[in-house]
Amino acid sequence: MFSKPAEPRSIASQLVILFTLAAAFLLCCGLGVLYWTFVRHAFEEDNAVLADKISALRADLNKARDPKVLNEELKILHGGERAAFWVRVIDAGGVTVAETPGMNALLPGNVFPKTPTQNSSVVSPMEHRTAGKLFSLAATVGEAGGQPYTIQIAQDRSSDEEFMKEFGVLLVVVLACGIVASTVIAHTVTRKGLRPITEMTRSLMRIGPKRLHERIPPEGWPRELQPLAVAFDEMLDRLEDSFTRLSQFSADLAHELRTPIANIRGEGEVALTRERAPEEYREVIESSVVECERLSAIVDNLLFLARAEAAEGHIQQTLFEGRAAVEKIAAFYEPLAEEHHVAITCAGEGDIYADPMLFGRAVSNLVENALRFSAAGGTILISIAVRTVQAEISVKDTGSGIAAPHLPRVFDRFFRADSSRSSRGSGLGLALVKSITDLHGGSAVVESEVDRGTVVTLTFPNKSG
Repeated sequence: MFSKPAEPRSIASQLVILFTLAAAFLLCCGLGVLYWTFVRHAFEEDNAVLADKISALRADLNKARDPKVLNEELKILHGGERAAFWVRVIDAGGVTVAETPGMNALLPGNVFPKTPTQNSSVVSPMEHRTAGKLFSLAATVGEAGGQPYTIQIAQDRSSDEEFMKEFGVLLVVVLACGIVASTVIAHTVTRKGLRPITEMTRSLMRIGPKRLHERIPPEGWPRELQPLAVAFDEMLDRLEDSFTRLSQFSADLAHELRTPIANIRGEGEVALTRERAPEEYREVIESSVVECERLSAIVDNLLFLARAEAAEGHIQQTLFEGRAAVEKIAAFYEPLAEEHHVAITCAGEGDIYADPMLFGRAVSNLVENALRFSAAGGTILISIAVRTVQAEISVKDTGSGIAAPHLPRVFDRFFRADSSRSSRGSGLGLALVKSITDLHGGSAVVESEVDRGTVVTLTFPNKSG
């Protein structure tokens, strides 16, 4: 069995997690530095107090002729379980001459640092833990009555250690509260920051086939979302335009198919109203065949347009000689042109990079349109001009022309400029031409004047362009 893929995390949850992790990291760094600084400062301060105490003991010992007199002072000032300092004075023979009461049981002499030599400085304090207490031990050398003595001193740091623990717990509590507060703040800020996206989603959900005219105005949106709102509006413009064109296309298609079908049905029904001669039936059948050919042409053109729109670059482009291709098309229409007393000529030359079959169909449609709307004695000129980045093929006729208001729509499907042209085409020829040039990345442009003629120019990008 296939496991169900995990759902992706939402942007809000990712932002909350990242913000919380970042805040936790910063809090840990800040509180860690604070704790380290505080501990270091307390340690240095205790060492300074210990150094002052050692200096005072050395001064007292130097003043005393007999170190034993310090016993009374140590009993008075430093006795008891809560003594901050414990002191021991040892003579050169290793005999203890003065000592804080109870010190030997708690802190024997062998736990202290090595006895320094004469005139040496104080050995760096060392930590020692005993009976659940933390001591800082140090030793130095002093003189009394001209004799050297070793001074051992222990500083009780248990209260400092307990305070550090309490301070550390406090910092942990502050860290936990800070992380919780960061999570709440991140959640609140993220919800507020993503609120425009929620509103945009609601606006888009209201848009449907009957409400394509609605838009998402970029004004008032955050700067980061304004390009998204503009992109959605542009997409809706394209969708509305395509939907409108599709609706119009469906209506035009129904109209175009209804006319030949109605003609076939009407002629058939009339023919069946009474007995008729074989010649009359033949005329009805011939008329029906003509209408069927018209239907077939419409269907073929529509299929070609559908396939052209779905091709998306799957065309077979090759480099071929343009003059030979257009002369072949002109030769094909030469008999029909002679029948209409219209002359077809070719001019220019050059290589064209396009699909030969599609190119031929586009030019053939233009020549066929030119023949359809050119009067007797007219001319049709097919010219080729190859430029640096593109090749231009134009078909110029001396026909009836197209009025200026109709020019923007001549490439629309089923569009015909006037009713006089309705019976002479399906209105798909120029739409096919436009689709072919779009497939090649080119363009189609029409210029026309009433009663003076029309020029349709097609551009095909060169291979090097």
